Amino acid sequence: MLNGFSAIVVKELKELVRDPKILLGMILVPLVIFPVLGSVLGYAVKSAQEQTAHATLLIVDNDGGNWSRAFISYLSNAVKVTVVSGLTPREVLERNLLAQHNSTSFIEIPSGFTANVTQHEAGNLNVRATVNVYSVYSGSSVFSGLGTSTVGNLVFGFNRAVAPDVVYTSASTVIKGEIFEGVDASTLSGLIMSQTIALPITIMILLTYAMQIAATSVAMEKEEKTLETLLSVPVDRFAILMGKLTSTIVVAGVAAVAVMVGYNYMLSSVTSGIQTGVSLNLEQLGLVPSTFGYVLLGASLFVTLLSALALAVIVSAFAEDVRGAQALVGYIYPLIFIPALVLLYLDVKTLPPIVQAVVYAIPYSHPIIAAKAVVLGDYAITVYGIIYVAAFTVAIMYIASRLFATEKILTAKLRFKRGRNAQKTEE
Repeated sequence: MLNGFSAIVVKELKELVRDPKILLGMILVPLVIFPVLGSVLGYAVKSAQEQTAHATLLIVDNDGGNWSRAFISYLSNAVKVTVVSGLTPREVLERNLLAQHNSTSFIEIPSGFTANVTQHEAGNLNVRATVNVYSVYSGSSVFSGLGTSTVGNLVFGFNRAVAPDVVYTSASTVIKGEIFEGVDASTLSGLIMSQTIALPITIMILLTYAMQIAATSVAMEKEEKTLETLLSVPVDRFAILMGKLTSTIVVAGVAAVAVMVGYNYMLSSVTSGIQTGVSLNLEQLGLVPSTFGYVLLGASLFVTLLSALALAVIVSAFAEDVRGAQALVGYIYPLIFIPALVLLYLDVKTLPPIVQAVVYAIPYSHPIIAAKAVVLGDYAITVYGIIYVAAFTVAIMYIASRLFATEKILTAKLRFKRGRNAQKTEE
């Protein structure tokens, strides 16, 4: 039944080995993507830990008693602290003390803290001493809750070493300058990430499928020798290019709208919220994109899809057949996957300046950056991204139009050969 099976396998393997485009795409690309991603994530972990270790913990001592001094003394042995007194949490924010002391969170020791600890130590176990922890939410990142976690660990250590099970923490989060009592920043960050994780994955799938479709459209006509006929008809060649792109533009527009509708439904279905002593949801916290934010996000996704489609058309012009076009398009995938995977876990603002510049330079990064920016109402970075990707798209379409205006669209081929010349373009 399987007579000749081994011969067929050997034949197919030889054909694959003779096509370096396929082997490079299957072997080289993963070898590039994962080390780069690992390096970026490793740097982010190290950077977050260093920032946490060197950050100053701001303490607002509104008690001034013996136990508050003991608590501050314990914290000062573990981290660098700055102590102020007589301020409300709102006054701390208004005076911009967090930025002045390089801190993203602060602890308020309320009045009556020493008295409550004393009563608890005297046997009145119903009395609890509470410190209020305020953290600033600045974006969804897998490491954004390190500051809150560090403070929680310090309080836990104080309870174990000095005053067993006496001190409790009450977590609050500062969002867009407003204080939301009872909302833990690390819990909030986890909730936001659980919702936004679907968008980068969707964008990766959309871009890869769209590029494959656009590349196949041109390569199939070259393979079936129908492109010569199409170019010989009395129709302007730029009109042919725009006709091909317009059809994909329509698909891209429908896809962008579909993503926005689905994304909005997903957000609305899970905004019943986080239960942290009071019932709050993301809409109440101001962390659901506005209508204008959705429009900007859709525009960012649309122009990015358009640029990917135009680039795929150019790349496919150098392929001899459909399989070659798909292999060539595969070389662009790292520019899609690496930014998406990096931004899935990290906030672009936490990356080193050089890495930030690279991420911003890659047009396929901007829909993911926009998805996080519109949540916080940072529309400027989204608009700049749209302008940049639109300019990139115009440049790509200009190159494509020049290519279609000559006979290069019929004769251009990209071949990989062994020897000194790794690749050669024949016209």
